[in-house]
Amino acid sequence: MTEGRISKKIIFFAIPLFLGNLFQQLYNTADSLIVGNFLGSNALAAVSSSGNLIFLMVGFINGIAMGAGVVIARYYGAKKRDSLQKAIHTTVAFGLAAGAVLTVLGMFLAPKILVLMGTPADVLPESIIYFRTYFAGSMGVVMYNIFVGVLQSVGDGRHPLIYLIISSCVNVVLDIFFIAGLGMGVGSAALATAISQFVSAILCMVHLMRVEEEYRLELREIRFDSIMLKQIIQNGVPSGFQNSVIAIANVFVQSNINAFGKMAMAGCGSYSKIEGFAFLPVTCFTMALTTFVSQNLGAKQYDRAKKGARFGVLCSIIIAELIGVIIYAAAPVLIAAFNRDPDVVHYGVMQSRTIALFYCLLAFSHCIAAVLRGSGHASVPMIVMLCDWCLFRVSYITVAVRIIPDIRVIFWAYPLTWSISSVIFLFMFLRGKWVYGFEKTLQM
Repeated sequence: MTEGRISKKIIFFAIPLFLGNLFQQLYNTADSLIVGNFLGSNALAAVSSSGNLIFLMVGFINGIAMGAGVVIARYYGAKKRDSLQKAIHTTVAFGLAAGAVLTVLGMFLAPKILVLMGTPADVLPESIIYFRTYFAGSMGVVMYNIFVGVLQSVGDGRHPLIYLIISSCVNVVLDIFFIAGLGMGVGSAALATAISQFVSAILCMVHLMRVEEEYRLELREIRFDSIMLKQIIQNGVPSGFQNSVIAIANVFVQSNINAFGKMAMAGCGSYSKIEGFAFLPVTCFTMALTTFVSQNLGAKQYDRAKKGARFGVLCSIIIAELIGVIIYAAAPVLIAAFNRDPDVVHYGVMQSRTIALFYCLLAFSHCIAAVLRGSGHASVPMIVMLCDWCLFRVSYITVAVRIIPDIRVIFWAYPLTWSISSVIFLFMFLRGKWVYGFEKTLQM
């Protein structure tokens, strides 16, 4: 990432990330497609409402993993092998501990949170089964994200793509086998996901153990290094906290959607799967930008970091907006693929056509947040998103829904808060101070 043509480096790193996330989104969508068509609208509502609660439980740990990726990329760019090794093995140790904790918390708390979210009584039993089965496999989910984060932070996007394609195929085959073949219930969709995540995590681990590079994983070296753990936490806690508060806000949004009934849950849940595809260019460029900025600032190539940031942001917002236009036009067909009930389609199309044309703002906010995280300023996007995407979004919905009891009021919360964060991030990006700020950590 520190040498060669900037556009080529970012694009060639982003393409495997895009394809990997595409396959992941495809098998997430396969759950809803198969469940919706074989098990009906109640089961679809149970699965469709899963995203926000899962992100709430997993988001903090993934944020820490993002912080670890910044630290790893920094030492990789600076060519500090000993520090790189300590960072990698401390990250893996953290993942193992976090996976165990998440399993216990998820199994215990998921039913209680579902009740607090106002999940309809006729959907609640299947939702509890789905979530408990999913969180029973938390270790696979966490360790997959940890291992992929390590590989991506050193610029390897190809191997995670290969392993994700394999796990995606495993997930879809198991979904069809469990649900269409054996006639199992909604919990089998979560079981298929958990098994496929373990497959991909094991493949990533084996590759890291066999690679002949300075980032090789040695099982006997997996332990916590206090200094490195402190750096990882300093970089990761803001991102993890940011993920958690956004997830809490989205759970609040979901609880308001739940108040409009199970058809609204199913329709909006179907839209969320479609939105996941629109988010793909945002995801791949944010990951690429964090790694690119971290490595180049670690190598003290400040101008190169700025040029790469501008290029990545521009590509992301253009592609995201093009996808938004396509989703706006094709919304009825896309929603009907999950469930043809007119009410389900109605709610899904309404949400699609309220939000889709504003994807450029979402892309811009996430890309600038990624640049700031890569430069060691993770607390800045945390504060912005806490105030805007959480506090303001929740306050707006709380007040607006009481004045105008229309579900579209909830949908408009997203474009409104994306607009505000975009203005704030634009100001911070143009100031340029993000380029400097973590030289001291490299000296540790």
